[in-house]
Amino acid sequence: MEQPRTALAERIAERRAGVGDPRALVGEMRRSVLLVPVSDGGLWSARSGGVRWVCGFTDEVALARFAVHHGPGDRPMNHAALLGARIIDEIVPSLGEPAGLAVDIATDDGSMFFPPVTGIVPDGVAVDRDVQAEGDGRG
Repeated sequence: MEQPRTALAERIAERRAGVGDPRALVGEMRRSVLLVPVSDGGLWSARSGGVRWVCGFTDEVALARFAVHHGPGDRPMNHAALLGARIIDEIVPSLGEPAGLAVDIATDDGSMFFPPVTGIVPDGVAVDRDVQAEGDGRG
């Protein structure tokens, strides 16, 4: 029997299908509890394209798919349960480099990336903040 998807996984599926409201997706991510693997005393992240991606998972099944390839062998993967808003508003800015949130990266048709841009991360750490400021007359 298939496990029902979380509200965030449903919103991700909508956007991947080309429907749904992107703002609703960001709002759902902020309200959702995500499971973030913990490694060596910190949150598991990966670097790609000049961005550090904190990896979060919508449920234990999605986390288990990831653990098959990146976990500690036959032991359960330690993880923290964090609100998306906390990851975006507190953890991402504390990293001191361009950072975003990657959700369900081991789910082929269900992953979603929340990049470090205005409207997703705090303006002070958004990589497009200078472009946004020039575009709205503040720059």
